Amino acid sequence: MPASATKSLRVAVLADSDTRWKWGALTAQRVTPTGAEIRLDGYLLRGRATPTARQLKEVGVRADSLREVTGVEFLRAMGEGPEDRYDVLVLALVGGGVQAMLHGLRNLWGSGKRPVVVTGYVGVVYEKLADGLLLRHGADLVLANSRHDADRFRAVYEGVGADASAVTEVALPFLGGEPYAGEHDPYTVVFAVQPSVPDSRKDRAYLLDRLIEHARKHPEREVLLKLRSKPGEHTTHIEELPYQKLVQGKDVPANFRLVYGHMGEVLDRTDLLVTVSSTAALEALHRRIPTVVLTDLGVREVLGNHHFTGSGCLASWDQLDAGHRPAPDEEWVARQGVAADGTYATAFDTARERITELLDRPEGLPPLTPYYTPETAPGYLPGILARHHLGPDGAPLPGAPAADKEPGPVRQIVRRAARGAYRHGVQRVAPVIRRMGEL
Repeated sequence: MPASATKSLRVAVLADSDTRWKWGALTAQRVTPTGAEIRLDGYLLRGRATPTARQLKEVGVRADSLREVTGVEFLRAMGEGPEDRYDVLVLALVGGGVQAMLHGLRNLWGSGKRPVVVTGYVGVVYEKLADGLLLRHGADLVLANSRHDADRFRAVYEGVGADASAVTEVALPFLGGEPYAGEHDPYTVVFAVQPSVPDSRKDRAYLLDRLIEHARKHPEREVLLKLRSKPGEHTTHIEELPYQKLVQGKDVPANFRLVYGHMGEVLDRTDLLVTVSSTAALEALHRRIPTVVLTDLGVREVLGNHHFTGSGCLASWDQLDAGHRPAPDEEWVARQGVAADGTYATAFDTARERITELLDRPEGLPPLTPYYTPETAPGYLPGILARHHLGPDGAPLPGAPAADKEPGPVRQIVRRAARGAYRHGVQRVAPVIRRMGEL
């Protein structure tokens, strides 16, 4: 039996938002070899979207340790002694963050012993496909959440002459729950909001008004507005106009409510899931819950709902008000990694096998080799690395925050205060300035 399947594995996840922490931690649990005991250490990359304690609790994923770090602090942790060495590292970051860490880790580890490095996407990939993929190139496994994505990912890598062997088909790691067993009492409609789609006040107010109107037209139904975050919190994307604020002062019917909480628990009581393009649609389809992707604002790339063309789920509020029940296209669903046919249990087998093989290589792993280098992208890569206080060679720049030592108590207090001021500026002041500029 391979050693990787019998020993205790140390796994690290570096994430930069609540959603990516959820994806990274659940992915780590699903792709590690069957039978191995896992110690999971979480690192939260400090920034505007660093999750709050409430958001982490709502995600519902537990780690053996969890701490907030800068990129340089994380690299220092990855360079600690052999007794602290990890077996698997999951980079659950935006593309630029993945690329910076890959170069930083290459500089740190060189040709020495290192963990298996895994990365991928949180959900539907509907924009910046080439950019995001090439920024993730260099990891041992680049996970694709569906057969559709795996084909696209390989085409991009092969099209630029990059090695495509890291692309590995899996499924979304947070799918689950009991299959839909029929209508609840009361029949429950859930609108799953997104932080940045749509982005205008007019469009968001329109969707809110239509949801409220649907509740009025169907008083026998319970209509829920499923919120992602509370005001002042950030998710993967900036939410400048929270629905909580838009609903203030509106006359809403008694059967209309705002809800937070774990998406899976909300889906447990859902009879109709409505969204613009949220990954919640895939969670609902996995459980065979009737799902609608709205066309009211058009079917457009900027909204992400173009991804659902061919799904059988596209419909408008007018159709829903009239009692429309969507019927998903089974072939489309099968290609999207939704695994509603019962194959979800085996969706991560290939990834597990590849990681087991890499862990058991007697000669160890070769150095990380990202596609972007100072030679292939001299006008692009240095800027990405500099944002994480790394030089063109991946080494920490002189004066990088906490590059050589742990921050002391005073520095930690100052840092928390500065971070609070920064988040206030990003979340409260900047949106006001932008709106004033549009007047």
